[in-house]
Amino acid sequence: MERELWESLWRLMTILCNYLPRGRFGDDEILAVYFWAVIHDRPVSWACDRAHWPRELMRHAPPSQPTMSRRLRTASVEQLMASLESHLLAISTIKLLWVKVIDAKALPVGGPSKDPDAQWGRGACSVQHGYKFHAVWGFGPLPIAWGLAPLNVSEQRLAKDLIADLPGEGYLLGDSQFDSNVLYDAAAKVGYQLVAARQRPGTGLGHRRHSPHRLRSMELLRRPFGKALYQLRAHIEHYFAGLTTFVGGLGPLPFWVRRFNRVRMWVQAKLLLNAVRILRRTNPSLAASS
Repeated sequence: MERELWESLWRLMTILCNYLPRGRFGDDEILAVYFWAVIHDRPVSWACDRAHWPRELMRHAPPSQPTMSRRLRTASVEQLMASLESHLLAISTIKLLWVKVIDAKALPVGGPSKDPDAQWGRGACSVQHGYKFHAVWGFGPLPIAWGLAPLNVSEQRLAKDLIADLPGEGYLLGDSQFDSNVLYDAAAKVGYQLVAARQRPGTGLGHRRHSPHRLRSMELLRRPFGKALYQLRAHIEHYFAGLTTFVGGLGPLPFWVRRFNRVRMWVQAKLLLNAVRILRRTNPSLAASS
């Protein structure tokens, strides 16, 4: 399966790089080596060893580890990653365009890690050390918008930035962590009604001013339509579960993935691999065309 996912991405990268000037190693070849490491949950240096490749896939010596380290930081490689993401998102069949779901997932690193970008914060049912992946899903194989932040950054803070860039309009579903007047107003500003469970259910509202969009969310959740709508939020669990449970999926960060930029690129690569996996299963002809 790992090889099939890699080959799908390799074909797409080759197409996207046809118009670019090439040196000894094109950007697609640099990312091909990187994805080979990511899909096998190995460091880049492992993929730089020709012995770890099938002979028919690597007929010449791969780039050296220093070359990979230098090229992966270039703007052109970052742009190719962004182009891969945009292309896969564009060819995806996204259902329920008027409903989107927002949530976050902790990406812990070891407590003794000296990564200065990783921070302590609330993770899954405990205090953890690492980063947090935030995403807005539109019921497709890739999130509509996503971001990464240290664990000490609140979900509401990054959510505000993600909401500001959302396309279209409709409903945005979230858990109680997103029950904030600021977020209700931010969502309404771009054409969305945020619907989130209350942080303190069963209590009064006090005497402070509340966003009219927060009051509308509370009213919706008391009605049959709102209750049925909010049940769609459970789909986010399927997306996060699918992203983390397949072979080569996004799990706790391995010890060689440290510092913010490396973590972000690792997460982006896992998202792309997961999207290809889903497309191959749900729409083989569409995936093959990539």
